[in-house]
Amino acid sequence: MNLHNMSIVILALLLTKILMGSVSLGRPQQLIKILEKADIDSTLFINGQMSPRLVSGNFLTTEGPAVSRDGNIYFTDKPADRIYRYDLEGKLSIFKERAGRPSGMYIDASDNLITCSGKEHEIWSTDLQGKSSVLLSSQDFEHLNGPNDLWINKNGDIYFTDSYYPAKENPSEKIKSDTTRQRVLLSPAQDRKNVKVVDQDLKKPNGIVGSADGKTMYVADIAANKTYRYSVGADGSLLDKTVFIEIGADGIILDERGNLYLTGNEITIGNASGKIIGHITTPSKKITNLCFGGKERNLLFITAFKEIYVLAMNVRGIE
Repeated sequence: MNLHNMSIVILALLLTKILMGSVSLGRPQQLIKILEKADIDSTLFINGQMSPRLVSGNFLTTEGPAVSRDGNIYFTDKPADRIYRYDLEGKLSIFKERAGRPSGMYIDASDNLITCSGKEHEIWSTDLQGKSSVLLSSQDFEHLNGPNDLWINKNGDIYFTDSYYPAKENPSEKIKSDTTRQRVLLSPAQDRKNVKVVDQDLKKPNGIVGSADGKTMYVADIAANKTYRYSVGADGSLLDKTVFIEIGADGIILDERGNLYLTGNEITIGNASGKIIGHITTPSKKITNLCFGGKERNLLFITAFKEIYVLAMNVRGIE
C-alpha cells in the first residue's frame, strides 16, 4: 500500500472512531494534520524523497534559474552581478560577469539567455558564448520600471513582470523607479518595441509562467498574496483573470501534469484546480525561484538566498 492510500485508510478509521464517539473532538489539530497528509500527491516524488540536496551555499542572493535545450541550468547571483552554470555532471562554473544584475531569466528557442536586467531596467539577450545585446530598453518603450521575471511562448513573444522595488534593493540602479507602475507587459517576437500592457491592475507582480500550449498564463502577485490565472487571447492579451490560489510567490513554474510550484518560505505545489497537493522545504529562510532541468527535465533546481538545491522528481517540467 502506498503512502497516499495508507493516509486515506487512516483518515477513514479516524473519522469512523469520531462518529462512534471513541475519539474526542477536543484535539482538532491532529485531524487537520492527517487531512493535509491525505492531500499530498506522493507520486510527484521519487521513493517519497522530499528533501532537496544542498549543492552550494557560497552566494549572496541566487535567482532566475533557466534551462537550456541540453538540460544545463543557468542562474544568477544578483548582488554579485554574475550568471552561473550548473551542468549535467553537477559542475558549477561562472558563465558571465557584469551581467546587468539579472533577476528572472528564460532561454529561448535559439538557446539565447533572455534576462531581466535590474540594474539597467532592460531586457537582455545573451548567447551561450556570453555575448550580450539589449532587446528592450526604456528608449524603445516608455520607462521600464524594473523587469523582474519573464516567460517566452513558442512564438517567441516575451511576457514579463515590470514591478517596483525600492532603491535600497537596487542600490546601483541608474533609473528612478515609479511606484505607480505595477504591471505585466508583452513584447511580441515580430516587433519587440511594440510593447503592450496586458495587466496593470496588480500590487506587485513577480513570478510568471505559461502553459505548454501557450493558452493559459499564471502571474504571482507577491504583495497581494495571490496568484492569478488568465486565458491568452489570439492577440496575446490576457483574459478571464481569476484568482488561482490564495498564495503569492517570487518564482513559479509548471510541471507536465499542470501542477504549479510557488516559492516563498517553502515551495507550495498546487494542482490544476488550485488545490494544494505538496510542500518542499529547505533550511533556507526563503526560496526565490526554481526550474526543472537536467537531461530528462526531472531535476528540480532551487535557488534561495545564499544556497542552491536540487531534488530529483518523478515528474518533468514543461520548459
